[in-house]
Amino acid sequence: MDLTNVKTIFFDYDGTLHNSLKLYKPAFLKAYHYLVTSNYKKERNFTDQEIAKFLGQSPKGMWDNFAPELPEQIKQKASQLIGQTMNELADEYAELYPQAKIVLNTLKQRGYTLVFISNCTNNYMKKHIELFDLDYYFDLLVNAEMYHYSPKEDILKDIIPSYKKEMIIIGDRHHDITAGKKNNIYTVGCTYGYGKDEIKEADYTINSLTELLNLL
Repeated sequence: MDLTNVKTIFFDYDGTLHNSLKLYKPAFLKAYHYLVTSNYKKERNFTDQEIAKFLGQSPKGMWDNFAPELPEQIKQKASQLIGQTMNELADEYAELYPQAKIVLNTLKQRGYTLVFISNCTNNYMKKHIELFDLDYYFDLLVNAEMYHYSPKEDILKDIIPSYKKEMIIIGDRHHDITAGKKNNIYTVGCTYGYGKDEIKEADYTINSLTELLNLL
């Protein structure tokens, strides 16, 4: 496959550019504690790997997968706790992967169109724009809440017509790769993220963000 004609690059965020477990783990544990004290769940311990598998999912998708038996209002409360806690911790603990800004800036200077496409919420995206000046690097920033938590493949389908081909999407989870495949664009899987085996169908894989610069 030849990527020399790529014009537009779609970036997932958590697990691709942002080391989000540092925020998500304490937020998830706080929400789970709420479920335990409210008698919806039994107390238990979680490994980092168990928690990390929820990263990159939309809030609704995460709770539907993790605890489908919970009443909807309880799922919403737990989801709000996670979002609120992550935003509260962001100033101190939010952390982009090493070289993320350098890679984004290099791609921007090379003339690529960069698009942020994440399963996060509006508030989460807004906070990280403020923290990391993401709107400087990206020509467009969209998130799942803006599309009523539609699947990423549908969000991608909606925005693709506005941009020049060829295109690639970069992410660490299966829905990133599926979104690219279903929209007939190249896919790059990040082995350093949280998806691991989920990205085996990607056209390319990278072990660090800087490897992306050598692909293009």
